[in-house]
Amino acid sequence: MSAPHLPKVAGIDPAVTAVPQTAAPTPARTAPAQAAAAVPGPSTLIQDRLAGMVSDLTTLHELTERLARASDLDSSLQEFLRAGAALVGARRGLIVLEPSDGLGPTTTIGLGLGRADLGHIETVPRAATSYGRILDGLPDARGGSEVLPEPDAAPGSSGYGTPVDPRHREVAARLGYAASYALPLTAEATGRLGAAVWLYDEQAEPSERQRDLAGLYVRHAAEHLARMLEVERSRSRLATVAEELLPSRLPRIPGVQLAARHHTGPRGGGDWYDALPLPEGALGLAVGSVSGAGPSAVAAMGRLRASLRAYAVMEGEDPVAVLSDLELLLRLTEPARCATALFAYCEPAGTPHAGSQGRKIILAGAGHTPPLLIGEHRTEYVETTLSAPLGMLSCWEAPSVEIEPASGETVLLYTDGLLRRTGDPMDRAYARLHAAAAGLPRGIRDDPAAICDHILRTVLPPDDPAVAAVGSAPVPAASAASATTAAMAATEDGVEDIVLLAARFD
Repeated sequence: MSAPHLPKVAGIDPAVTAVPQTAAPTPARTAPAQAAAAVPGPSTLIQDRLAGMVSDLTTLHELTERLARASDLDSSLQEFLRAGAALVGARRGLIVLEPSDGLGPTTTIGLGLGRADLGHIETVPRAATSYGRILDGLPDARGGSEVLPEPDAAPGSSGYGTPVDPRHREVAARLGYAASYALPLTAEATGRLGAAVWLYDEQAEPSERQRDLAGLYVRHAAEHLARMLEVERSRSRLATVAEELLPSRLPRIPGVQLAARHHTGPRGGGDWYDALPLPEGALGLAVGSVSGAGPSAVAAMGRLRASLRAYAVMEGEDPVAVLSDLELLLRLTEPARCATALFAYCEPAGTPHAGSQGRKIILAGAGHTPPLLIGEHRTEYVETTLSAPLGMLSCWEAPSVEIEPASGETVLLYTDGLLRRTGDPMDRAYARLHAAAAGLPRGIRDDPAAICDHILRTVLPPDDPAVAAVGSAPVPAASAASATTAAMAATEDGVEDIVLLAARFD
């Protein structure tokens, strides 16, 4: 049974302890024979060279395989920096992404460097840095090693033959690096992508073998990064279109405060929300989800939302009629697609037909998740009865439900993506959502935006992109801004959209 291989760093095989063996005694050699045996023959040198080449190729294969497993631009950049640092024997580094076509994204990512460290480096004049010369296409922008000379060294003794900028020397001393190795990032299809720099703690530079390995790796990595860059741009464009199809601003209705959260998956989904003022001070609230993902689902979502707005204006007092009209339209115009939807007709306090408590909500759902009524004395799901999604049956029909929220209670509408992204079975996901709503801190119960953020932090796993996107400061309820965020850091194509729409009644 062979022993497991130890990991290799920079293409160099680790030392392997020799295994003791029993060998037959050999006759004693004379001095000339011993001297001849000490000199390796040509075959031994060739074998050593071939072994080194195989080791290098194995190392490159392992590093490129790891890079290929990175599924988004940010993780690809991080893996590229780590692998490059191992190849050139550095501990820290940074990559400046600045595509030559000017379409972005433009970003700087560090390895072993904090945000403050990157800020210090960015204060150095661009032309005084190796990556700046590469990005600006200066005559000496070939990349390579740059050793910062000692303060008393003669002018022009740096790696590029030019005096070191005083600010560059100051920043290098503060961060503790004395040399760097920079390489341009250039892909065949897109041209220049940016530049990578690895920093040495001492005046050092990579060996010829390390430079060769790093050059081969960077050429391969640049093509992978170019593909991830295009994916990132596509996702960004799709998220922008989806965001523009949703309300840019929630309406201000007396007697109710509104807040919304929308987080799109990496492929772009068909979840939507809406809030529109209706005659006599009433308010219409809607959430829904179109089947599928990608541009076609986003386009269908926009058409369905616009149609629902029209039906709500015409017959909003009857949510069942609104959804029936929407179902007929969907079946006639897009027979291959289905959707879930929930529409609520709300009469805040002070409207002519409000309930005995001064507030009334009539709602109907089509295969959608039930709303959650959150108050100081109760937290319960509003049973909207079982109903099929739109487009599933030849004739959709479901009864409406009427509720009367008390003063200070909040009605939370949401899509099933919130439950599915918990990773739990649906029954446990519902229980988790209920527990999060019931455990709302008293200080945020009057702020629907803070309620949405608390739900996201509590219900979803900590590493979910929607949790990372939640800001520390809640969106003011008075402005009724919808914090629409595209979760581009998502790592799985199956991640669904999340929609939260909260309405607090005074």
